[in-house]
Amino acid sequence: MADTASQISLMILLLGGIIVVTIFIRSGLKKAGLPSLVAFIALGIVLRITDSLTPFLSREILEILEFMAKVGIVILLFRVGLESNLKGLLSKIKHASLIWTGNIVFSGFTGFAAALYLMRLDLIPSLFIGVAMTATSVGISLSVWRETGNIKSPVGELLIDVAEMDDISGILLLTFLLSLVPVLHQGMTASIGGTLAEDLGILMIKLIIFGSLCLFFSVYVEKRITAFFTRLGHSPDPMLMVVGFGFIITGLAALLGFSMAMGAFFAGLVFSRDPKAVKLDASMEALSDLFVPFFFIGIGLKLDPRVLSSSLGWMGLLLIVAVLGKLIGNGLLSLTVTGWAPALLISVSMIPRAEITMVIMQKGHELGEWVVPQDVFSSMVLVAFITSLIGPIWLRPLLNRCPQKTKQIETG
Repeated sequence: MADTASQISLMILLLGGIIVVTIFIRSGLKKAGLPSLVAFIALGIVLRITDSLTPFLSREILEILEFMAKVGIVILLFRVGLESNLKGLLSKIKHASLIWTGNIVFSGFTGFAAALYLMRLDLIPSLFIGVAMTATSVGISLSVWRETGNIKSPVGELLIDVAEMDDISGILLLTFLLSLVPVLHQGMTASIGGTLAEDLGILMIKLIIFGSLCLFFSVYVEKRITAFFTRLGHSPDPMLMVVGFGFIITGLAALLGFSMAMGAFFAGLVFSRDPKAVKLDASMEALSDLFVPFFFIGIGLKLDPRVLSSSLGWMGLLLIVAVLGKLIGNGLLSLTVTGWAPALLISVSMIPRAEITMVIMQKGHELGEWVVPQDVFSSMVLVAFITSLIGPIWLRPLLNRCPQKTKQIETG
């Protein structure tokens, strides 16, 4: 009982300390014009290194921090969806599909080829690396776009479309890959077509059900519920209602097999069509400041210092592939629908890898060393960390130099 009480006390002390430190970090880096998320990731690394020297992060504490991180990414992407212009996003879907195609094909193929031919990995680990390379950590880059006031621009809407299509396709590809792994492992190639068709059909049915429920709620339910809670006259209630239903929609998406990131974004979109709901977003600033830092801290916590030396070689190769895959895959096709500056902004924004990439690698790692070996997993953690750093560091000065608040996307 005493040990349990001590763990709870340590947990509360740690959470309180982190919250206070993030306030100073956010304030200090804002004055310096630097993205606070970089310091949050570094804070996670410091906690992990400190724990390796003097263990204090118990399993229970790590579970709480992981929960806070998941709430953080939900709040972050919910706000992005809430502030989005749905009509603007739909108007960019044609261009977004073109950019997304080049992005997925080039990033995925280069990752797969590097793993198979340069790293000399087997087919299955190479496939996992290829699929992981297609993903983008939309939350990291969009937080910079949002902080600089560019998120509602036409280019920002185009980026959101491409990034969300990345998110969806990453989950789809992971689902197919998990179905293929036992088939490929046993060499039963004749059944691959049937397995793919079955999984695709199930996933499409789930996507249609989820999309239909979101559309129905947005059109027929959302305004009535928002009006009801607004009439109650208690100021926090409407905001809490929006957050509550946002969490419900996010949880439903996760139960259907989609990422929480995708579910949170769609939950925000559900309320974005109602101006009354959007006005409530100002009340969410405190929630965002409380939870979002834990998402970035969680990225740093995933870096295991014990495997640094054995993973640096592969990490360097995969890092080059990760950066060039997004720059070239997005940049070339972006130039066909935008000017050079928006194309560069989109390409750099797609560099970070975090939640979806690590979900893909974690799923493979859980199946065993024959699917995703420890060195490969550690290398991808390092790639996720470094790309999560260099992306926003590169992106913020680009956005300050080429702001997109009033510029229209060139589609000639």
